[in-house]
Amino acid sequence: MSVIFLLTQKAIAAQPVKEQSVIDTMRRATSFMTETVSYQGGYVWSYLPDFSRRWGEMEAKPTMVWVQPPGTATMGHLYLDAYHVTQDEFYYQAAQQVASALIKGQHPSGGWNYMFDLAGEESLKQWYQTIGSNGWRLEEFHHYYGNATFDDAGTYDASVFLLRLYLEKNDQQYKTPLYKAIDFVLDSQYEIGGWPQRYPPMPEHSVKGQPDYSRDITFNDDVAINNMQFLQYCLQSLDDPSLKKRLTSAIHQGMDAFVKLKLPAPQPGWALQYSHDLKPASARSYEPLSISVGATVNNLKSLMQFYHLTGDNKYLAGIAATIDWLDALRLPAELIRDGRTHPRMVEIGTGKTLFLHRRGSNVNNGEYFIDYDPAFQVAHYPSIGRVNVDELRQQYLATLDKPIIPPTTQPRLLLDNLPALPRFFVLNEFTGSKQSIDAIVSSLNSQGFWPSKLDFTTNPYIGPANLEVVSGDYRTTFVGDKYDTSPYPSEESVIVITLKEYLKNMVTLLNYLEQKNVPKH
Repeated sequence: MSVIFLLTQKAIAAQPVKEQSVIDTMRRATSFMTETVSYQGGYVWSYLPDFSRRWGEMEAKPTMVWVQPPGTATMGHLYLDAYHVTQDEFYYQAAQQVASALIKGQHPSGGWNYMFDLAGEESLKQWYQTIGSNGWRLEEFHHYYGNATFDDAGTYDASVFLLRLYLEKNDQQYKTPLYKAIDFVLDSQYEIGGWPQRYPPMPEHSVKGQPDYSRDITFNDDVAINNMQFLQYCLQSLDDPSLKKRLTSAIHQGMDAFVKLKLPAPQPGWALQYSHDLKPASARSYEPLSISVGATVNNLKSLMQFYHLTGDNKYLAGIAATIDWLDALRLPAELIRDGRTHPRMVEIGTGKTLFLHRRGSNVNNGEYFIDYDPAFQVAHYPSIGRVNVDELRQQYLATLDKPIIPPTTQPRLLLDNLPALPRFFVLNEFTGSKQSIDAIVSSLNSQGFWPSKLDFTTNPYIGPANLEVVSGDYRTTFVGDKYDTSPYPSEESVIVITLKEYLKNMVTLLNYLEQKNVPKH
């Protein structure tokens, strides 16, 4: 009995030591990120340990800050999450550093580009003219527009972060940039209720002969749903009568756009984007005029959310028919690979699956093209994808089983059903490490970072791409010849510092402390 008693006492005594070790590890890792990795509060995605090279979605300059997630705003969200778990002002101050960087990079219109350069616009233009314009498969980086974008959730992530930071202590220094971000979303909304990909409008630019798509009404990458999510957070959390009417109207318009832009039977889906005459439009040279299965699935889920917000049956009308249409699109067995059961792009009119290919070796001599042949599909933008039709149907039936009865005093919007601004953002959305707590603590190295292997690398910029096609087969690769600056999977075992590794380990450690209900500072 005495031995068992002593072992139990040791276990009890050891527990606070472990929790303190977790707290110390988080602080040391965060200090390294804020003091060594960060540039004036901003981050890119990954770094060589000697900082000789660094990357966002493409290779970046030392003075560049990446907004596109998981980037600078994501780090700010994590710091606020850590502050909520620990009440340690150290993390709140880290979040303020991030805000300082984002405010410096905020476009005068109120939004953000994918990235910005703290060395100034001329430095950023030079990046676009060199690294950006030579990324064969990344056409969104080929041209400097000088405005902001809704693409890839950068503006959304930064805007929600500023909202969270402002509400944390009602610090008035964050109100102006936050309200600029709100105005950016409101001002850029089209009358029909949708949003462009980029704003404010700039002179049109063609890539590979394609019409400029930056002003088109956009569903791609959840542009519309992200904007409405942000506006809903603002309506729910900001007690500002001057905003309420504008926010409410914009949310209604946004929801109605999903209904208005849905294509009719026999192809009751959505395109990725629409021209101003409300017709489906093409975008990048590998995004042809077509119906997007991915956008259709996402929009159906959004319509069910709109029903829960309003109780208006118009948002449920036609969902069953679209689910049946998706079911009928299932590929034949010989084309299904790795659980990818459905086409990505469906030709309007014929209903045929469109397959994406490319030829050439770089941005200057290469091109993308579409046909009906499944052989040699482009790897970085798969022509087939995963769709769980049964799950979608069950979600729809569950919605029907619990009808919403809107009150007569507020027939168009159930304010009580608005999503609450989450207490945790990264902890809710980011998958933590699969390692044990002890393994995470012990793997933090002497410098203060968790070593990670470089998953994607790039060819250094060596000059404008050659017009001559070099030998080699680049039809299904992530990168072309030596002139192509597009990222591709690294085959070498290179140790790097990454935001992803920091984020996933911090998520696991913070969840551990939250579950243990560790005393707050």
